[in-house]
Amino acid sequence: FQLDAFGESLLLFAAAGDDRIDVEAWQAVEVAAAAISNRWTEPDAGIWEIENRPWTHSRLTCAAGLRAIAAIPRARSDAADWLALADRIVAHTASHATHPTGRWQRAPDEPGNDGALLLPGIRGAVPADDPRTVATLQAYTDELTVDGYAYRFRHAEGPLGDAEGSFLLCGFLVALATHQQGRRADAIGWWERTRSACGPAALMSEEYDITERQMRGNLPQAFVHALLLECAAVLGDS
Repeated sequence: FQLDAFGESLLLFAAAGDDRIDVEAWQAVEVAAAAISNRWTEPDAGIWEIENRPWTHSRLTCAAGLRAIAAIPRARSDAADWLALADRIVAHTASHATHPTGRWQRAPDEPGNDGALLLPGIRGAVPADDPRTVATLQAYTDELTVDGYAYRFRHAEGPLGDAEGSFLLCGFLVALATHQQGRRADAIGWWERTRSACGPAALMSEEYDITERQMRGNLPQAFVHALLLECAAVLGDS
């Protein structure tokens, strides 16, 4: 069970807009919103598909999806309820998963940082200038990046690269989050550094070993390419 999938689904439908949502698609919207309402307090496997916990990213992604879908005209009869639910999720998560330093933490019982925690700000669960959004990005780049490459989270003490390679998805998230906070030149730097890890066929893997300069993990990795394209569109439009 991955709770964040319901929020991501709502974000997708919201991006499609009224003119592309038919009756069946709207039924899917209602199912996703109901699933969030009924299950957002449950532990889930999270974006990284690991042990079940009340992951901060999962809950905030659901809030982002609810806010996005509530903004389209077709949602007018449900908008107030969905926005209220989003506010409730964010308030509960903030009271249980805000680190003493002011950033988001992975879960109420897991104080570490995580590349996934950059997504809620990017997707609109909370504003880009929310202090927790700003603090999360700063702490993440301080603690979980090396030589311009980003890692998911810290598995144990010691060098980050001992546990796994840098996660290219996370590098693109840093670029998007940095751009969202008004630092376009820095965002382009993160974008260029991350996309430089592609292979000869211009495909990107899940991970990149920055010491050996080798691609690791799934190849090609769809999620990485999706963020590559999103970064290109966002940075190009700006």
